[in-house]
Amino acid sequence: MLSLSSAAIFCRVVDNYGDIGICWRLARQLQHEHGIAVTLWVDDLHTFRRICPQASIDAEMQQQAGVTVRRWRDWEGIFTANDVADIVIEFFGCDIPPGYISAMTQCDPRPVWLNLEGLTAEEWVEGCHTLPSPHPRLPLTKHFFFPGFTSRTGGLLHEAGLDKERERFQSDSAAVAAFLSTLGVADADMAALKVSLFCYPHAPVTALFDAWQAGSESVTCLVPEGVATDAVHAFLDQAPQAGATRTCGRLTICVIPFLPQQDYDKLLWACDLNFVRGEDSFVRAQWADRPFIWHIYPQDENLHHKKLKAFLGRYAATGTHDLADFALSWNGAQSPEKVATWWPALRSALPAIAQRCPEWRGAVLENGDLASNLLKFAASQKAVSARKKV
Repeated sequence: MLSLSSAAIFCRVVDNYGDIGICWRLARQLQHEHGIAVTLWVDDLHTFRRICPQASIDAEMQQQAGVTVRRWRDWEGIFTANDVADIVIEFFGCDIPPGYISAMTQCDPRPVWLNLEGLTAEEWVEGCHTLPSPHPRLPLTKHFFFPGFTSRTGGLLHEAGLDKERERFQSDSAAVAAFLSTLGVADADMAALKVSLFCYPHAPVTALFDAWQAGSESVTCLVPEGVATDAVHAFLDQAPQAGATRTCGRLTICVIPFLPQQDYDKLLWACDLNFVRGEDSFVRAQWADRPFIWHIYPQDENLHHKKLKAFLGRYAATGTHDLADFALSWNGAQSPEKVATWWPALRSALPAIAQRCPEWRGAVLENGDLASNLLKFAASQKAVSARKKV
């Protein structure tokens, strides 16, 4: 492992905050927990600053949380072997600059080159995890590295000490209330069912708002600024800016600022139910020990519905069928308008779902965390290369 002292992560922002969210968490964990010198190449510093507010959108190179962050402008650039890290990670096949790849061939030993793929619960990833992909022209081999939910995948991102931090926070009701108050939750709303809402624009939010508004229970919904803007605007009857709040019927909506990652974790920990989207918040919801509904990133020909059903087949296999029915409607795999119909059943099932959350979390963590698994695999590849040279 001593020969693996540096890593370069290349990230092109496609899924709004999911891509950079995953890469930023991985970069920090590799640096903080494993002492790896990380350079994060990212093409969209505006989006990066939404989750790292202290970041500059103008700097070509900057230091953030011990990580070197560099602006990735295009595929051009001249690189030498000295510019190449020991581990080169491209997120989701983002195609790193040809000049960097050429410089990789000049390295001795060659770097470990990984394509960190998107998360799916589908069984086929077990057969593709760590598969080699030789370069068609150059003496380089890239390996596919799949996050996942079984021991035959790379696991999920999970920092050491995360569970203890969550447990301390959730067991301190005063700390939870103080945090929520900074987001505009009034004392009178603390006893309501607290829901965080993070979804893509096509989610059937209006139908869900209508169900909550006409329901028998008070619901306080915290929505980040810029999320579900049409439905939130219609409910508030004003522009949905951070700090805006309104109560109508049994529903109170609070528009909150877009939070840094550490505070977003606290939001998930503080709420009774979390609606999450994409991949990064989806994984964080699983560590929150709270029920959640996943809004999966849409794909052509509804391929995302297959991925959603694969996950629900694992997560909702025992005792959480009401969650599965609601999730399918939320994602358009069933009639979206049925979210209002499914809500009462989901609400009744929340206590049982919450009881199962620690069991699910523990089962997934038995597979190890993604950062550690990635480094173990990289070290094994280094060892293989060394044996070949002998």
